[in-house]
Amino acid sequence: MVTNEPPRELVVRVLRLGVAGLGRAFMLMLPTLAGDRRVSLVAAADPRREARDRFAHEFGGRAYDTVEALCADPDVEVVYIATPHALHERHAMIAAAAGKHILVEKPMALDTRACRSMIDQARAAGVTLVVGHSHSFDAPYRRARALIVSGQFGAVRMITAINYTDFLYRPRRPEELDSEHGGGVVLNQAAHHVDVVRRLAGTPVASVRAAVGDWDPGRPAQGAYTAFLQFTGGAVASLVYSGYGRFDTDELCGWVGESGQPKEPGDYGVARARLAGAATPQDETALKEARSYGAQAGLSPAPPHRFHHHFGFLVVSCERGELRPVPDGVMVYGNEARWFDALEPPTVPRQEVVDELYDGVVHGRSPIHSGEWGMATVEVCLAMIRSAQEGREIALRDGAASPP
Repeated sequence: MVTNEPPRELVVRVLRLGVAGLGRAFMLMLPTLAGDRRVSLVAAADPRREARDRFAHEFGGRAYDTVEALCADPDVEVVYIATPHALHERHAMIAAAAGKHILVEKPMALDTRACRSMIDQARAAGVTLVVGHSHSFDAPYRRARALIVSGQFGAVRMITAINYTDFLYRPRRPEELDSEHGGGVVLNQAAHHVDVVRRLAGTPVASVRAAVGDWDPGRPAQGAYTAFLQFTGGAVASLVYSGYGRFDTDELCGWVGESGQPKEPGDYGVARARLAGAATPQDETALKEARSYGAQAGLSPAPPHRFHHHFGFLVVSCERGELRPVPDGVMVYGNEARWFDALEPPTVPRQEVVDELYDGVVHGRSPIHSGEWGMATVEVCLAMIRSAQEGREIALRDGAASPP
């Protein structure tokens, strides 16, 4: 049975959480959900029997084979939707209709119509809707935002955000390589990038100009992008992402990986090498499922987290200084001096997601990463795709909303 770490603060109520989808997204959130005493994993739904059996054994919770059955469980208070992107809308509607609060993985949905439907249903049901995890929750970006809001460095003028990974060579289901159905890097990875720069700029996105790369015939999907965002407050942001598995921006982040764990620089080309053994789409799907919850017996204890999560190399240029979030703090470059604003190591990784969910459900506070926030990010990502297809700048008529 999994036990949780001591809480950071006095817990007055525990959120009874049901998980819809015990796949890779759940595996990445599992250290958070198992480690935060404000959450109790009471139920889950997944079509795979081995995943359901493992969940019941490790957490003592109930396991269902459908999301409908999960949402009908009267003991479930919050549903964490970690199913494939195309199912987010339907599963959020089921959860809201059952009166459950909702934490839905990014991207919120595949189009803004679906996002609006989810927002309207949650509002009508009177339930909290939080979209995440995205990296704009991460402590280094939150600290950088606090420094910006302090006014010490003046207004944000430019943000440069670069991330090179091996995303395209990790095992994928066929639809995850189908850009027409939400596959590829734009909706999957730009959802992080856009969230981060929107949070730091603090004003709506006014226009988008982008190019998208699809360079490997063996992996026919969006594998890279370059985007230029203009914000209504006058700031601009340039986003560069490549998932082609060669240069790795973690080299510029002290060889700390995206999930806050140190990595070995000698592991060059590992993702490509592992994938080389998958001769068919079925072989690749099997490789992906081997990384999912239930594929192996027992929950391995997570090593202590010395660093926070991050999303590559980023610099915020303000009128009177520049800020560079890194996995353990923020490097600050002023006019006369530079210094390091250190962060304490995380007690529970991604705990900021639970902070926002808990505040919304228990204290009735409006979340930053609300449905409107998630929809605005989807709007920008879709504008990137459209700009690349049409070869022109895309104006966002009302701006993509961005809470302070």
